[in-house]
Amino acid sequence: MFQRALHPHDLNELYTKWTVAGAVFFVALEACYWYLSGAPSFSKPSVDFNTYAVGRDFINTWMGGRSAFEGGPAAWFDMANYNAALREMLGSFFPDHYWSYPPHILLFIWPFGLLPYFPAYLLWCVLGVALYLLASTQLVRRNYLLFLAVAPGVAVCAFFGQNGFYTSALFLGGMMLLDRRPLLAGILFGILTVKPQIGYLLPIVLLLTGRWRTIAAACATAAALIAATTIWFGADIWVEYFEKVLPQQKWLITDGRGLLLTMVSSVFFASRRIELPQYIGWALQIVVSLSVIAAVIWTYWRKRDPLLSLAFLATATFLASPYILNYDMVMLGCMVAALRDREDTTDFDHWLGLAVWSLPASMMLFGALFIPIAPVVLIVFAGRLLQRLRQSERRQPSQPSELVQILGSLICSRRAAGKAMAGQ
Repeated sequence: MFQRALHPHDLNELYTKWTVAGAVFFVALEACYWYLSGAPSFSKPSVDFNTYAVGRDFINTWMGGRSAFEGGPAAWFDMANYNAALREMLGSFFPDHYWSYPPHILLFIWPFGLLPYFPAYLLWCVLGVALYLLASTQLVRRNYLLFLAVAPGVAVCAFFGQNGFYTSALFLGGMMLLDRRPLLAGILFGILTVKPQIGYLLPIVLLLTGRWRTIAAACATAAALIAATTIWFGADIWVEYFEKVLPQQKWLITDGRGLLLTMVSSVFFASRRIELPQYIGWALQIVVSLSVIAAVIWTYWRKRDPLLSLAFLATATFLASPYILNYDMVMLGCMVAALRDREDTTDFDHWLGLAVWSLPASMMLFGALFIPIAPVVLIVFAGRLLQRLRQSERRQPSQPSELVQILGSLICSRRAAGKAMAGQ
């Protein structure tokens, strides 16, 4: 059904054209934004043409960094207090913002609060892109890095001043270090708990593949971060977080509106965008989430093609969660580039991959027209990856995962012991 018809030269030309298109989109987006917003303030946040802070969500990172030496952000977990502080700085017209990060993120963002706002924002983006590209070099050829750097996911993440670069680097870096540096991989996964929706499928993978040292390192890292945060700001910061921030997050999922409805990739938000009753949306989300989790278990139950498995895991992350946004899709661009040169990548796979590569931007454009394409594209991509995993398994039989081997040996030893006792 799926065949490769394009000559390698034509493929290179195809990806070159899309790279140029991505660069044009990136430059046009930023040029229009800065032209409409005017010259930003150097030291303190200024507002853009839509009365948001220049750098959009980076205001949360910068404010969080500033709070690190002023008692912590616990007071800002209350939406009214936080927005009062922002409007005192930026004006009464400033839109509502929500503090949404676990407290231990302050252990990493505090240096940005020591800098003037605009240099901090630029450093945040440049450093994030550099770390993402560095992590990607473990998977893709260096001459594909431009294709990654100008991906719409990178443009969207930079536009919103978000942390998708960093979470993608942690996710990809951890997965690529599992065999060579399992403890370091665990440390990266432990840090990834600052944005748990990115790594919530990782425990399944680590358990099935028997990564015990990585699991121990991840748990120890997370515990150390929580303890350090508690020592720095007091235990009450966690109480405030669970009592105030989590209900706000729940409200955003069920009642958040506006641009948010075009930025979340889940089936639940797709149902909200076309105004289905929420009970139908939740039912669809549960079906998709359980199906995706089952597929992840199937994928890692046996040792299958590592790259296809990783690509499926990354894709599943954006389907199983009801609340995960397009600026976190930076990692999917790396998956598309990594699959580009495989012999089993057909013309259909190339075009499907380019649809995924461009999805962080295209889903917003289609979403504005009430056409939620994100879950459709991701489900098709995930299904095709599963099909390719099955095909690769036929070509080269897979081996049981380490956990399955351990369970099998335990069952065999119990049976042998039972027979021995019966013989006595």
